[in-house]
Amino acid sequence: MGLLKNSLLLQDATAQAAAAAAGVGRRGVATSTEEYMRRNYANNVSEYNTVIGSLVQQRRHVQPPYLLRDAYDDMLLDGVQPVRDTFHNLIVGTMKGSRLQDAFYFRDQMREMGLQPDVNLYNFLISTCGKCKNSDAAILLLEEMKAHGVKLKGETYICLLNALAATGRTDQVYAIVRDMTAAGLGLNKFCYAGLITAFKNKTPASEDTPAKILEFVQQSKGWQYVERVANDSAENIMMNVSEEELYNLPTAEFAHRRGFIFKQLTIYHVAIHACADLGSKETLEALLDMFTKENFNYDAFIVMQAVRCYLRCGDIDSAVKMFEEFSSLKPTPAELYVTLAEGAMIGYTPRGMEVAQATLEKMTERKFFLNPKMGTDLLLAASGEKTGGYTTANYIWDMLQTRNIIPALPAVEAYYKGLKEREIPSDDPRLVNVARVLDNLQLRLGPRRNFQ
Repeated sequence: MGLLKNSLLLQDATAQAAAAAAGVGRRGVATSTEEYMRRNYANNVSEYNTVIGSLVQQRRHVQPPYLLRDAYDDMLLDGVQPVRDTFHNLIVGTMKGSRLQDAFYFRDQMREMGLQPDVNLYNFLISTCGKCKNSDAAILLLEEMKAHGVKLKGETYICLLNALAATGRTDQVYAIVRDMTAAGLGLNKFCYAGLITAFKNKTPASEDTPAKILEFVQQSKGWQYVERVANDSAENIMMNVSEEELYNLPTAEFAHRRGFIFKQLTIYHVAIHACADLGSKETLEALLDMFTKENFNYDAFIVMQAVRCYLRCGDIDSAVKMFEEFSSLKPTPAELYVTLAEGAMIGYTPRGMEVAQATLEKMTERKFFLNPKMGTDLLLAASGEKTGGYTTANYIWDMLQTRNIIPALPAVEAYYKGLKEREIPSDDPRLVNVARVLDNLQLRLGPRRNFQ
């Protein structure tokens, strides 16, 4: 049953949403009227929709996604009847948090209340299947739509295509393309992005994947606009869902970052990201050559993925060169520094560790700070160094400590293990501090490490 964690007294609508998003928890059933009023954070469907909408818009690492279930339980406990907008908010939230089980739970709850999911909601559900790499569930949703007479839109086909691409189901992806053609729909850049992703994820890996990537990039240059009703994307805009997020593109988390990506380069974003995942330097350089011939300018994402590819292929010098050329022309986001530093640590070569250390020092000089996710990723990577003075790992830890940021438990465990493997006195201040942080994390998070 839904319960509340802390008191939430909300003075106005804006403050109400923010405070409720921060305080939704678990609420006891046996509560006096006065105590209930003091603790209650929503009293009607409009207020609950505002709270749920605020939770949905929180960044994932800020608000645990399970709070949506808590808010919904509280809503039912209060005897407030959810409406269609409530379920749309909830399902968008599960999509953003990659919570497939919760998505289907809310769909079932919706039906129990006599509300039939519409095509937009099915699009969100299918997108969630893609995020969770469950193509079978996406196919079942397609059959369900047909059984209930829900007409597919252009967006639906593209959601399906990209959901199937997430598991490398090239045969089924091609089947969706044929269905689109039969329905009189052309392929747009998001379709070609899905085709590239499908071949990248295909298992076992196909030898013709690099050639297919280049082929699809070439074909995409004559892409046709997928016909759609004028208001097809209206709900996505209202829900603050970008096309990149809906179709599970690798640029999704940067879509709302001003200047980070140039949206006209979508096909190159996906293709170069695929090269980085596959570690295909030859394909990368063929794409960069095509890119240059079209007189495009690099955006941060293109450079970030090219750097990642070079580093995965062991070409540190090319990665550094690309990073420095971009940095000399444009403002460089923190993510690019982190990509170079983390990738340079692959293999823990002397040259790579030197580049990683220098890159982190440049970050500090330029007043860039690590957020918890960046710090966790970097510390986890640096803690794998078995020889040397552990300089980079120590530097990352100090960067985080300066801003009172505690990385995730796996990173702290790895760092502590690395320290213990070295000849450090048991009363060393650094070792004592890390041990204390680790004990606190294990005490607080230990029982919930595998919680989702």
